Amino acid sequence: QVQLVESGGGLVQSGGSLRLTCAASVRTFSRYTMGWFRQAPGKEREFVAAFSWSGGNTYYADSVKGRFTISRDNSKNTVYLQMNSLKSEDTAIYYCAAVLYGSGWSTVSNGVEYDNWGQGTQVTVSS
Repeated sequence: QVQLVESGGGLVQSGGSLRLTCAASVRTFSRYTMGWFRQAPGKEREFVAAFSWSGGNTYYADSVKGRFTISRDNSKNTVYLQMNSLKSEDTAIYYCAAVLYGSGWSTVSNGVEYDNWGQGTQVTVSS
């Protein structure tokens, strides 16, 4: 089991930036594909971005491509989500998730495939 703790959320004006951090408590962090998902009020959870466990592959939802960047530091058991040019529609609770040896778009973009989740961090973008 992997414990995940997100931080970095907050209130920001439209066009601003935030960086989310997810710290994982597991010795084999490098074996996990790490993902970010979000859920806005009244909406279903949606995929945002993922960083594969091998090969350095990154995946993004079309809605955030070019504005968000996912990165990871295996030496610190940490994954980041740099969010630039934020829009009001980015307002949501953002969740970090982990899946062991996850690969391929169909897996990494599907929340059902992840079996480890953080508690979430609120991001609010004011227009």
